Amino acid sequence: MGSEPMDSEQLARGRATSEAVVRVRRDPEAWLRRAWEEETPRALAAVLGSLSVGYRAALMARGWLYDAGMLKTGRLPCPVVSLGNVTVGGSGKTPLAELATLTLVALGAAPVVVSRGYGRATRGVHVVADRGGVRLGARAAGDEPLLLAERLPGIPVIVGENRFEAGRLAVETHGASVIVLDDGYQNRTIAKSLEILVVSARAPWGNGRLFPRGQLREPLSALRRSHVVVVTNPADDEVVDAVTRTLRLHDSPAPVVTARYEPLEVRRVGDGARLPLPELRGRRLLGFGGLASPRSFMDTLSTMGVLLAGFAEFGDHHWYTDVDLAEVARRARLAGAEGLITTEKDAVRLREKTLPGLPVWVLAVRMVLSSGQAAWVEALRQVAAPARG
Repeated sequence: MGSEPMDSEQLARGRATSEAVVRVRRDPEAWLRRAWEEETPRALAAVLGSLSVGYRAALMARGWLYDAGMLKTGRLPCPVVSLGNVTVGGSGKTPLAELATLTLVALGAAPVVVSRGYGRATRGVHVVADRGGVRLGARAAGDEPLLLAERLPGIPVIVGENRFEAGRLAVETHGASVIVLDDGYQNRTIAKSLEILVVSARAPWGNGRLFPRGQLREPLSALRRSHVVVVTNPADDEVVDAVTRTLRLHDSPAPVVTARYEPLEVRRVGDGARLPLPELRGRRLLGFGGLASPRSFMDTLSTMGVLLAGFAEFGDHHWYTDVDLAEVARRARLAGAEGLITTEKDAVRLREKTLPGLPVWVLAVRMVLSSGQAAWVEALRQVAAPARG
């Protein structure tokens, strides 16, 4: 069912808050994002610029140490497919890791997913899931690895700061014929067979500056390492053409593929009740999430017809407290919202929490290719080693 009719005062309040993003918890990430996205005072820009020089020097020194053999890159006895980006923030890497894994299975491979597991409470190499099921909870696994394990039943998922050691466990213990490395573009501890670069259409290269003055993890010269480039959620062909021109300018001949989020279902936290997707239209909800870039989620909700009463933003991978949820519910009531809505990744971090009085809905999505399917499949086919018996 849709929401009750709103009076003129509620409608006006809805228009005023529909694009409002409120940072609930202040942290260095929020401070930096404001510096990247807004006009930065000259003194602050100079400080961040100086730090960027040091960051660039550290990148060059690290590269030299690997090139000289002083730091080692391990090579596994199976291909490694890496998905990552060159900017700080979300671009759709993890949903594309899921899609790459499913494509490899369809090609006859036996993939194992390897992730660092950002935000987890554990250290070292751990098996999140094996072919028999999920073995770790959210805190020990990290939100994204656990989500992948639940979305990919029967596919092992392993976390570890040292991706080579995690990959070796995947091969020796779990029979991996190919490793899918989530967020591995900058990682050099493990030799990679296929580099899939994921680019957000909203801001492909951030503000064009190197961290911490900007969102770039490394200079754009790194684009030449890419074998396939996926542009996520492009509004039109102009964005894709601009990304392609930048790739060619930096000597990357990689084919460009486009992908978009496709809503799958809406379910309620707690009892798991499903809500048909069309019934989201016209509902006044307050969104919330601990995401690197919430705008993509907000756009998806708006496209589905949600009357978004604002968005309460937390730091990426934020572990919610009962106080956080009570605060979000308070903001929702003030905005006249009938409930809350968040992402699957955030829902993983809501487990075992005291839910507020308002219903909390979770929007499940998947990444689907909108162009370049042949290039995507062919690139993965070339590294899809046959599954072991």
